[in-house]
Amino acid sequence: MRLSLESLAPLLAPAAHGIDAFVDVRSPAEFAEDHLPGAINLPVLSNAERAQVGTVHVQQDRFAARRMGAALVARNVAAMLEGPLAQRPRDWRAVVYCWRGGQRSGALALVMAQVGWRAQVLEGGYRSYRRLVARGLYDRPFPAPVIVLEGNTGTAKTDLLARLAARGVQVLDLEAMARHRGSLFGEMPGGQPSQKAFESALALRMATLDPARPVLVEDESHRIGRIMVPPALWTAMRVAPRLRVEAPLTARAAYLVEGYDDLTAAPERLAARIDALRPFHSRDTVSRWQAWAQVGAFEALAASLLKEHYDPRYRRSRAARVEPLAVLSAPGLQAPDLDRLAESLHHHISDMSGLLIDGSANNPHA
Repeated sequence: MRLSLESLAPLLAPAAHGIDAFVDVRSPAEFAEDHLPGAINLPVLSNAERAQVGTVHVQQDRFAARRMGAALVARNVAAMLEGPLAQRPRDWRAVVYCWRGGQRSGALALVMAQVGWRAQVLEGGYRSYRRLVARGLYDRPFPAPVIVLEGNTGTAKTDLLARLAARGVQVLDLEAMARHRGSLFGEMPGGQPSQKAFESALALRMATLDPARPVLVEDESHRIGRIMVPPALWTAMRVAPRLRVEAPLTARAAYLVEGYDDLTAAPERLAARIDALRPFHSRDTVSRWQAWAQVGAFEALAASLLKEHYDPRYRRSRAARVEPLAVLSAPGLQAPDLDRLAESLHHHISDMSGLLIDGSANNPHA
């Protein structure tokens, strides 16, 4: 049995489509780069085994490679039946896939079907899923009107997104998906996902959006760390109406020190990040920043970085963008301040919603 994936709907509600699990039989390295959301990895060939079979294919011939691969797959499938598949119930329903929906997925699906499970092979494999993702991110307009939340570095925009989501606003937290805070100091522990994995997360989130309501997105560059914002969203963001938040420099510096505690607790990482600013600032300036970091004067460091590095760059980038429809200021960035700011933003977004749906420049349905 083969399943043709026509949309992302089966991934959003597998049980409603008669699916208990998507099983990725590709190697762990292939799975780590990207996979269908929610899939489990049961590799029929390990990373080393896949490389070994590939070497035989190149250096000897296809028949020898297939014979070796079949033996390895048989042993690995047997181990699965005695291990991760041993407790699956009789009525378990799985969709199995590999790169193209060919031999690797077919081998496991055949054995599963012989056991008695309802196993389907994904037509076209991972590549068919990837085409769906790319189509939505690269070939079609963004599915809902966009509002951009802008503000200088340290104005708690990501925190405000969470507060607005709790109030029922549609939001896209791109920094959470990219696992990066969007600046030179923004790298998070654990590193970023691959570009493909980021796009999978974004495509799945887009599939859940209500096209009749605007979605709030934090102002970003076209690159978040090493992750590129795909064209459909980036195009919508460039023409989207904007709301700006402002806060005093001292409040922003204090907020950043608290929010970047993983970096202030890692002196070597912090020193390396400061050192990366040498192409943009004088030796004396960078030395001053390094000295503050060494003695733990983090608020002075953050305030100086904002004033001398981030704010001037933000002013230059903002000059090329449309003016915000509203500017909202807060005296501080403590929890009560952010709650009040979120409430004001919520009112503005509600007021804008009708206009956006009726005829926004970034509304593909207008």
